[in-house]
Amino acid sequence: MSAVPETAGRRDRRTAWTATDLSYIAVFAALTAAFSLLPGIPLAAGVPITLQTLAVILTGMVLGPLRGAAAVGLYLVAGLAGLPVFSGFSGGLGVLAGPSAGYLLSFPLAALVAGALSRVVLLRVRRARAAALFGAGLATSFLVIHPLGIAGMMLNAKLPFAAAVAADMAFWPGDVIKNVAAAAVAASVFAAFPRLVPNRPAAAAH
Repeated sequence: MSAVPETAGRRDRRTAWTATDLSYIAVFAALTAAFSLLPGIPLAAGVPITLQTLAVILTGMVLGPLRGAAAVGLYLVAGLAGLPVFSGFSGGLGVLAGPSAGYLLSFPLAALVAGALSRVVLLRVRRARAAALFGAGLATSFLVIHPLGIAGMMLNAKLPFAAAVAADMAFWPGDVIKNVAAAAVAASVFAAFPRLVPNRPAAAAH
């Protein structure tokens, strides 16, 4: 039976986040806010095209499901508390009445799912990781972000389902590009910092 590296064993057995974990969460929450504040492209439905989803997916890919969701959740809580960290320097609970509410509320779940799918990819794929990560990110976009975004437009903008889907389709080309970018950056990060790549459970080693 092969020996499992001590550091990997500690990471697998760890039940509480360290100061490093909390630092990662804070940094990626700030990164998401920075990407959100870059000028967006307004659309007729009232939901602008921004780089928020790129930051959300990238956060999940790099930090994993729990830390990724915590980082994006921290960003969301800060914005709902009134900090102007949402698109257009907006913030506060009032955004939940806007047409973009569904997209915003989907972000922590999207980071969680992107992180989980990326961990599966990283444990199973050794070559062409960027392509596999792209698939994980794109699946997250279409399984989580877009459905909840459509629901938000139907609820708050009073759009019928077909109109909400049509409005959401304006984001599809940009999301493909943003997921390509997120996967490329994440793959570069893992190549530069291999310790961020998850390890197989110790029990699986033999």
